[in-house]
Amino acid sequence: MSGHVLVETKERVTRVELARLDKKNALTQEMYQALGDALAAAEADPQVRAVLVHGKPDCFCSGNDLKDFLERPPHADASPSWRFLRLIAGAAKPLVAAVGGPAVGIGTTMLLHCDLVYAAPNARFQLPFIPLGLVPEAASTLLLPLTAGYQRAAELLLLGQPFGTAKALAAGIVTEVIPEGELLEYARQAARALAALPPASVRLTKQLMKRRLAQAVAERIDEEGRAFRERLASPEAKEAMTAFFEKRKPDFSKFS
Repeated sequence: MSGHVLVETKERVTRVELARLDKKNALTQEMYQALGDALAAAEADPQVRAVLVHGKPDCFCSGNDLKDFLERPPHADASPSWRFLRLIAGAAKPLVAAVGGPAVGIGTTMLLHCDLVYAAPNARFQLPFIPLGLVPEAASTLLLPLTAGYQRAAELLLLGQPFGTAKALAAGIVTEVIPEGELLEYARQAARALAALPPASVRLTKQLMKRRLAQAVAERIDEEGRAFRERLASPEAKEAMTAFFEKRKPDFSKFS
C-alpha cells in the first residue's frame, strides 16, 4: 500500500485512511492504486463485511494532485484512477465514508458510490470540473441528477462552486451531519453495525438497490472518461491549469 493510504482490517471492517495531509490528501496515481488495491482486497476477503473510508477530521480529500495529474494523465482505461472508479462503483460490500473538511472533485464524486456518508459541519464539497475545463467523472452526471434532481445537480456541476453540508444533504450526497469530534467513531459504529448483520442479506439488498443502474453507471463512467481525457488536452483545460499554477483567474473569453 502507498504510505499515503493506510489500511487496517479489524472486527470485519476494512478501514481505509487517506493520509497525505501536507497536500490535503490530494490523490496521486500511487494513491489511486492503493485505494483500488484496498477495495479489491476487501471484496475478495470473506472475513471483511464492510469498508470505511476517511481522512482526518479537518481534511477528507482535496481532489487530484494536479501536478501529478498533468505529468501522468490517465490516458488509458486501465490507469489506476479509472480502475478505482470502476471498483468503487461495483463494490458488492457496503461502503461507509466519514467526511470532514474539504471534499473536492473525486473527494465528492466517490461519495455517490458509498452507501452511508457521514459528514462533519466543517465539510466543504466542490465539483470544480467545468471551471478546470474538464467534465465530471465517476458517473456523477448520471447519479447526481437522480439523487438531487436536475436543477440542484446542474447548479453543483455547472457552476462548480464550493457548498456545505446543507446542500450536500439536500442533494443526497450526505446521509447525516455528525459533530466533528464524534464523526469518525460514529462512522466506525455504522460500519461495525453493517458488519454484524447477515452478510449475504446485506450484499443482496445492496445489489437489488443498485441493479437497475449498474450497467448505466459502468457505461457512464466510460463515457465520461473518454470525454475527460479529450478535455484534458483541450486549450480551455490548459488555460485553466496554467492559471491555477500561476495563481491567477483564467481567461476563457477567447474560447467559443
